[in-house]
Amino acid sequence: MGSFSIWHWALVLLVVVVLFGGRGKLSAIMGDAAKGIKAFQKGLKGEDEETPTRGYDAPTTLPRAEAEKEEQRR
Repeated sequence: MGSFSIWHWALVLLVVVVLFGGRGKLSAIMGDAAKGIKAFQKGLKGEDEETPTRGYDAPTTLPRAEAEKEEQRR
């Protein structure tokens, strides 16, 4: 019960390297997790920015100026 063995020190060193080693590996992992959560929430809401759709309130008739041009062509 006195001192740590080599395995204890190896485990502590591994944890320190994972948490603080490299160029912010922990922050990169947490950033990726946050992006995944946001994408999941958008999926639940049904929001999809890549494929915009027309709403039901979109006009189905031509604007007045274009309608007049069509009448002149006839």
